[in-house]
Amino acid sequence: LGQAILCLQENDSALAKQVINTDVQVNKMELEIDEECTQILARRQPTASDLRLVITVIKTINDLERIGDETKRIARMALELMDKDIGRQRLQAIKHLGEHVKVVLHNILDAFARMDTTEAYKIYRQDKQVDVEYEGTLRQTITFMMEDPRTIPWALNIIWIARALERIGDRATNISEYIIYFVKGKDVRHAGVEGIEDTIKDDLLKDPE
Repeated sequence: LGQAILCLQENDSALAKQVINTDVQVNKMELEIDEECTQILARRQPTASDLRLVITVIKTINDLERIGDETKRIARMALELMDKDIGRQRLQAIKHLGEHVKVVLHNILDAFARMDTTEAYKIYRQDKQVDVEYEGTLRQTITFMMEDPRTIPWALNIIWIARALERIGDRATNISEYIIYFVKGKDVRHAGVEGIEDTIKDDLLKDPE
């Protein structure tokens, strides 16, 4: 994801192609991990927290594979933008959104490694800010199109990139829910902020922040 954002910033076509080609590797890794999880379920028949861990991993790798797909889409759109006379200042909003989403993804993977419910909750709440930035980018880009119809071809690419970044934010939110499911044994996918707070209230009380 960082490379996809960088190739958009630097007009680096070679890096964009590298990102696109990396998706094959991501897909292969998902299949390998999924197969390992299937073998564990079949041979060891795990129960309780062991079973939750396998389920959590299966769900998480599905979201990571989708994040790979969205990253590939960003790189493809960046390639299409490279021969357009956009004006670098018009890319500021999408760059900021991209950097924000990259940090969110980094933090949720760190939380996953530690199975940290408090950090997962914080990242869950950050999704609203990602949505705000996404909507702001859309409004700005639509304004470009209304003011000058000649911008429509490249502006549509910007919209697709913004949409891909927003979806990556959503996927990170999903992973935060899986972490809480594993640690607490409760499915919080439709619980909302209050439901999650109630589920991890003991962990929140221990957090100095």
